[in-house]
Amino acid sequence: MSSAPTVQHISDCFIKPLYNSEEAKKPVYLSSWDLAMLSVQYIQKGLLFTKPSSFQLDPLLQKLKESLSITLVHFYPLAGRFKTLKQENPPLYTVFIDCVNSPGARFIHANLDLTVSDILSPKDVPLVVQSFFDHDRAINHDGHDLSLLTVQLTELIDGVFIGLSINHVLADGSSFWHFFNSFSEVFKANNGQKQSIPISKSPNFNHWFPEGHGPIINLPYTHHDQFISRHESPNLRERFFHFSAESLKKLKAKANQECHTSKISSLQALSAHMWRCITRVRKFPADHITSCRMAINNRARLEPPLLENYFGNCIQTVRGIASAGKLLENSLGWAAWEMHEAVVNHKNKDIREWVEKLESGMIYQLGFFDPSSVMMGSSPRFDMYGNEFGLGKGVALRSGYAHKFDGKVSLYEGIEGDGSMDLEVCLLPDFMASLETDKEFMDSLSS
Repeated sequence: MSSAPTVQHISDCFIKPLYNSEEAKKPVYLSSWDLAMLSVQYIQKGLLFTKPSSFQLDPLLQKLKESLSITLVHFYPLAGRFKTLKQENPPLYTVFIDCVNSPGARFIHANLDLTVSDILSPKDVPLVVQSFFDHDRAINHDGHDLSLLTVQLTELIDGVFIGLSINHVLADGSSFWHFFNSFSEVFKANNGQKQSIPISKSPNFNHWFPEGHGPIINLPYTHHDQFISRHESPNLRERFFHFSAESLKKLKAKANQECHTSKISSLQALSAHMWRCITRVRKFPADHITSCRMAINNRARLEPPLLENYFGNCIQTVRGIASAGKLLENSLGWAAWEMHEAVVNHKNKDIREWVEKLESGMIYQLGFFDPSSVMMGSSPRFDMYGNEFGLGKGVALRSGYAHKFDGKVSLYEGIEGDGSMDLEVCLLPDFMASLETDKEFMDSLSS
């Protein structure tokens, strides 16, 4: 029996900004939010397209490279590398971005002898999808030697996948999609002339520090072995589940009706629903403590608020907590209200108290994630399907190996828009099999 086709790298190169501004020649110092990401993995997300009838590979590759070079003029730190500055007297250990001494961002052209249907028709996401991205299993600290950004184009028999891998120290989800959207915008405007192209939303690289802190943060370490670790995901099943706009309206209405309120959002109701369903299939004892975490954007919650185009990390997680028994004995509305309260009570004071902890040199570790928790990541509010590269609208979103663990749920906008959502759910095989036969969950997928 022949082995399954694998992704073959045809070529790769490094792309520098079309030109460097004076600002791009200076070191970029990082905030506590950024440095806390040094031991987690790159963000890996991308879009699958079907080949149009007029498809020509070489012109597409050339235009992508040119457009990347132009986009990097605006996003110059993504073409850099990390540097660590150490000294003994006075003690100093700081990580920053060197935008000058770097070969640039990486561009990979790859090939896979499979069809779009081979990727989308299986119930579970095929493992080969992980090869659509660079930096497999890399952690962000590896950005001292590896590119901080890689664009990989993988040509399929009848499709094209464009995958981006961005170092998480530089960008959270908002910033990741800000770059992706700008890259697509430049591509559309690029008529072959090698010149700067303005973008509709310029990034702001003025990293935020509490009053009296920064821009240089001295980490309490003498060697990176003291704060980095490598996380290997267990054997997981990864599936996409589609929630139509009508399904989400029903969940939201049910949660609000059960709580006699109108304040619970669709996202809070959906998060509570996933928390309850996944906890049920895990079959914890009644007194076992569980939680549901949601990634939350702090930009508008700080006082004064940060600009929407703030480029970097500005996220935390908030959570609802309950014993398995209490969570399942109570209604969807009860759990949704727990999530609602976690969101509305997350304010400037809480954010600043968390940053104080980060200022002490806290570095997140993926391997320490609570196996009793459900983690809701990404956001359906990001403009994902608006990214087109002369190939029409994408037919699916997919992600790489990074940040996958039992209970991880990533939220994406549904392909039809209109408020629908796609959920990328990662669970241990037995839990996924139980979820697929869980009546409450499967019924909720139908409008």
